[in-house]
Amino acid sequence: MKTYSSIPHTEKRKYIACNICGSITSKPYLKLKDFSYIKCSACGLVFQNQQPIYTDLKKRYGEDYYEYELANEENFFNLMLLGLKDIGFSNNFFNNWQEKSFLDIGCATGMLLYYFHKRDWAVQGVEICPQSVQYGRSKRNVPIFKGTLEQAHYAPESFSLIHFSHLIEHVTNPRTLLLEVKRILKKQGFAVITTPNVNGFQAKLFKKDWRSAIADHLFLFSKKTLTRLLLQIGFKILKIITWGGLAEGTAPFWIKKPVDILAKRLGFGDVMLFLVSK
Repeated sequence: MKTYSSIPHTEKRKYIACNICGSITSKPYLKLKDFSYIKCSACGLVFQNQQPIYTDLKKRYGEDYYEYELANEENFFNLMLLGLKDIGFSNNFFNNWQEKSFLDIGCATGMLLYYFHKRDWAVQGVEICPQSVQYGRSKRNVPIFKGTLEQAHYAPESFSLIHFSHLIEHVTNPRTLLLEVKRILKKQGFAVITTPNVNGFQAKLFKKDWRSAIADHLFLFSKKTLTRLLLQIGFKILKIITWGGLAEGTAPFWIKKPVDILAKRLGFGDVMLFLVSK
C-alpha cells in the first residue's frame, strides 16, 4: 500500500540536472497521476523532474506526516533493527567502540534514538517535521534538531555512526546530503543508508503501482546508481544487502515466503541497505 502523500498543486517546482552525472538528457520512466519519473540517459538515475523547491516541499511534513509516522513507528523501528542486525551490528559490537556517538537523520518520533540512548550512546536526531520533533523531545527525552542536516551545522567528525532510513529518496539534493554526512562522520565511523530499490523485483513487477513510486520520493536509486554516487563522494562501500520479495497482501504466504528468501539471497529485494565508511 502506498503512503499518504500527493503533490499539493500550489508547490513551486523547478527542473534539475541529474544529481549523479549532471546530464540534462533523459527519457520517460514512469507516468503517474500527478507526477512522473524520468531516467537519466547517461547514468540511469531515476528521479522526478520538475522537483519541488525546498521551502514548499517541507510543508508536506506536517501533521499528516506526523500521524503517519506515529501510527507506524513500531513497525518501522523493528525493520531498522533487522537491517542493522543483517549487516552485523549487535550490542557486543557497539560496546567495543570506545566513543559511541549516534546520529539519526530523518529520525521521525525518535524511537531508534531512544533505543541507542538506553544503550549508553550519545545520540542526536535531525527531523524537519515540527510535530515529530516535539514528540521525540517531550515523550522520549532525546535531542532532535528541527531542520535539515545542513542547517544543524555539526562539527567535522562528530559521529561514529550515522543512520538514515528511507530518507535519501525524499531530499531535493542527495549529493549535498551525502557530502555533509561524510564531513561529520568520524574517520573510523560508519554510515548506514536504507532506501527503496528501483531495480528490485517489486518495482519491475508493479511498475507505476509500486508502493515506492509516490510523490514524496523524489529520487529512486538502484544499487548501481547509489554505488556510483557514494564512490564519487569518496565513501568506501563495505556491504550492500536487500530484502523484500513481495509486499504483504500481494501474494499467498506459500508464494511470498520463498520469493522473500530469494530476494534477500540474490539481491533483488524491494529495499536496499548500504554500509559505508570514509
